[in-house]
Amino acid sequence: MPDKAAAVPEPAARNIEAIASLEREALHDQSRLDRFTGAVTAAAGSPAFLVAHAVWFGGWIVFNVTRERPPDPYPFGLLMLIVSLEAIFLSAAVLMTQNRMQRQADKRAHLDLQVNLLAEQELTTMLKMLTGLCQRLDVPIGARDGQVEQLLEETDVQTLATALDREMPDATTAPSSVPEPRTPSPRRS
Repeated sequence: MPDKAAAVPEPAARNIEAIASLEREALHDQSRLDRFTGAVTAAAGSPAFLVAHAVWFGGWIVFNVTRERPPDPYPFGLLMLIVSLEAIFLSAAVLMTQNRMQRQADKRAHLDLQVNLLAEQELTTMLKMLTGLCQRLDVPIGARDGQVEQLLEETDVQTLATALDREMPDATTAPSSVPEPRTPSPRRS
């Protein structure tokens, strides 16, 4: 069976290494608190955590119901206090982990946007070069409705963002009040 790592083309291998390097850097840059809350969140999200708590709650209840003078009689006020405190700390750990993950996702999204903008600029430049070669060699460009001319223009990201905001329904708008779709704005300014 051929080695799968050898089957990956060189450009893809470089990309994989770059992504892995970014991920290693993100893991390395975590604070002790980030690592701790990540570990707590991972443990709390495991089936073992659920089973352990079911056994613990069941044992606590059985222990206190079967005693003549139970340390925590029904309605188990001490158990409720412990569970409430645990819920507060678990909620804080989960929220802190989600905040860290959101920062990472935002960083990835910004990087993705940068790469996409660079790719668009490169493609526009290549299209200009190709169009120039076609004109110089008197090769007709078979595009309809001036599509090539539109694609030759630089993309104005602000115009696209404004058009997208105008066309996309607001997330807080109820589905019944979403306006009818309008004719989409041109892709490029």
